[in-house]
Amino acid sequence: MTKGKPENVNFITILADKTHIYNAADYRFKNIGNFTKYDGTLQLSDATLLDEGSYSCIFTLFPSGNFRTDITVNLLVPPVVTVEDDAPLLGGEEASLATCTAAGSRPPAEVKWIMGSLEGSVRSTTTSTLHDNGTTTTVSSLLGVPTRDVNQRLVRCVVTSAALTQAKSLPFTLQVFFSPTTVNVTVMSDNSLECMTEANPAASFTWSRADKSWPQSGVTVVGPTLQFVRNTAGVNGLYQCEASNLYRRSHGYVYVHVTSGSCTVCWVLFSLLLVLFAIGLAAWYYLFIFRPKQSRGESTHAGRQPILTDDEEAETPT
Repeated sequence: MTKGKPENVNFITILADKTHIYNAADYRFKNIGNFTKYDGTLQLSDATLLDEGSYSCIFTLFPSGNFRTDITVNLLVPPVVTVEDDAPLLGGEEASLATCTAAGSRPPAEVKWIMGSLEGSVRSTTTSTLHDNGTTTTVSSLLGVPTRDVNQRLVRCVVTSAALTQAKSLPFTLQVFFSPTTVNVTVMSDNSLECMTEANPAASFTWSRADKSWPQSGVTVVGPTLQFVRNTAGVNGLYQCEASNLYRRSHGYVYVHVTSGSCTVCWVLFSLLLVLFAIGLAAWYYLFIFRPKQSRGESTHAGRQPILTDDEEAETPT
């Protein structure tokens, strides 16, 4: 009598020369015993929970009669283990970072996290659900503040169960998602620029020119790299690099100027350095040249006193 067949019926008879299966043939059962040694062992393949129940083995011996023994079959069901990314966004509030699930286990599985270097800064919560068929699904979530320090850290979900011959350990790299940060344009060589930023998922890059035109024959783009093929004035202008992912777009700008015979990338930063140099030169001139001269002039005027004659002294009131 099993869950699938709640009434007692004869389903297989083992004879000296053959094995007879009654009713609907269930070829999942195989005789692996030895008749001459009174061994009627059966092997059941592809067992399901419907096969659970009580099985009766009856030996018929002549002239002794029948001998019966009942065998209770309980099935162990190993869990299906998965780890999923909960796609947390960069922020300052606690959120679910990842979820480990041990589904359909019997008996219930135990789920734990090995947190490594994140021990103490993240925590886990676990819930279990009992299903009608007697199996249990256990879900454990890893909680923490999704910061850059958490991103790309390695953790492990470890699942143990009586239905497993050994524990299952699944490594998982945590992901914290964020939009592109500051976009920087870097000179890779005299003839190329590269757009760089941090983003998760990785950003895609789009180059364009402020005047909306594009020097088709003078410039090529490969991913984040802008390559100047021809050293002509036609490539001169203000270029924009747009870095984007699912969450936002960010931009970086660079002014390019090509001189005859070579490709010289003139950064706005370079212009700013020239301005700063001019300001510094003016300050130096004022502090060390102009101001000392002015001070000496004032000192000369202050040191000169009028010399009075005797008549002037006599006219000077006392």
